[in-house]
Amino acid sequence: MTTYADGPAAQITDAQRRTRWLTLLVLCLGDLMIVLDTTIVNVALPSMRADLGFSETALAWVVNAYVLTFGGFLLLGGRLGDLFGHRRLFLLGLSLFTVASLACGLAGSQQFLIGARAVQGIGGAVVSVVALSLVMTLFTEPAERAKAMGMIGFVAAGGGSVGVLLGGVLTDLLDWHWIFLVNVPIGVVVFALVRGLLPVGGGRPQTGRLDIAGAALVTAALMTAVYAVVGGNEAGWTSVRTLGLLAVAAVLLVSFLVVESRTEAPIMPLGLFKLHNVATSNVVGVLWAAAMFAWFFLSALYLQLVLGYSPLQVGLAFLPANLIMAVFSIGLSAKLVMRFGIRAPLSIGLALAGAGLLLFTQAPVGGSFVTDVLPGMVLLGFGAGMAFNPMLLAAMSDVEESEAGLASGVVNTAFMMGGALGLATLASLAASRTGHLVAGGAQPVEALASGYHLAFLAGAACALAASVGALLLRTSSATDHVSSPVETGPHHEQGCRARTLATEHG
Repeated sequence: MTTYADGPAAQITDAQRRTRWLTLLVLCLGDLMIVLDTTIVNVALPSMRADLGFSETALAWVVNAYVLTFGGFLLLGGRLGDLFGHRRLFLLGLSLFTVASLACGLAGSQQFLIGARAVQGIGGAVVSVVALSLVMTLFTEPAERAKAMGMIGFVAAGGGSVGVLLGGVLTDLLDWHWIFLVNVPIGVVVFALVRGLLPVGGGRPQTGRLDIAGAALVTAALMTAVYAVVGGNEAGWTSVRTLGLLAVAAVLLVSFLVVESRTEAPIMPLGLFKLHNVATSNVVGVLWAAAMFAWFFLSALYLQLVLGYSPLQVGLAFLPANLIMAVFSIGLSAKLVMRFGIRAPLSIGLALAGAGLLLFTQAPVGGSFVTDVLPGMVLLGFGAGMAFNPMLLAAMSDVEESEAGLASGVVNTAFMMGGALGLATLASLAASRTGHLVAGGAQPVEALASGYHLAFLAGAACALAASVGALLLRTSSATDHVSSPVETGPHHEQGCRARTLATEHG
């Protein structure tokens, strides 16, 4: 088992430094499985419907069951990691996700598949939130942390579109079962490598006890809210069911806040949101997630249903954006952060993504890839590549190491809730516009295109609003313009705060 020195980053040997980066690659591979699973399924849904006899309503639960448990258990998973050890919880979540993936791949009935997807969501929530905490613990030097977060950012940004490509390849060449079965060998390999590489002290457990009442209330509130959101299109946004569920979620959330304000060891210290960057970055994250979900899901539907692309062609259409994001993740994003700080790259990246979505609002029926799809994909690739590293750094800034898992859970929850709510809202806008035009005598394809155009416009508005919000982040003069790694002393290293870019000299 590898252990690392407790002193300054400069005292870490070259071998230990290489091991840390190898550990990061393994953590990214585990996290990539989780990110892929949010989009890889969508391309295969028609095959699942034909094979297992799903109705249109029941088919949606192949996605919704995963989103429901994933969104509900993020915050709890982060806190459990803080209390019982990030390494231990990562391995537990990875095992749960891998076993559930095997169950999904072997599923022969609707009920079994949906149940296994729900279990997948729980495992995925734990892996996703704890992986980010482990990265923040392993990399404390600002230059290295910026590079590490750039790789995590690429996984988060590029994984979704890679999922569309991989889903098309596996579904076309094999069958839908393999979009789940492919996770099994990957999960086994990641488990073995993490056990061997991750230092015993990496993400060691903190003292304290679990806030049972708070954990139950916040998990119930999040799951109820997600359930209301994912069913909003089917039941109607003003229906008794949707409004009733949202009211229940609101009551549970208020009860949670009351409990947290009174307990001695809260699962989510409310003082966390007094930290300006944490609160601001979570609002920006909600808006950005809505725009990202619009890109991943609605553009895939647009390409398939309006332009007539096959699943494999849809995946290939995302390739330029993936390549651009890969270039940023390799080191370009980290250099931008070290040179200009957080605010400028984040704001500019979000603005570029908004511009890319605006270009999609002009894509006509029967348009060509080069003139009508590629420009938007390129801008979205640049925007996502620039934005994700500083976004994650800002969300984890000024948080004590003992609460890294909690902060990770909060930002991941904000992303999931923002994405789920944004996607449901934008899909509802698209469906409403399409239905209205069809009722007025428009051709179905033209009506679909117009509906997606409206949704892209709303997604662009979210991205541009997030760009403005990013300018409200607070960074000191030292973090606005960092040209060299900041030295850290032993005392700063041992008691360091998970800052965005360290401004203290040891």
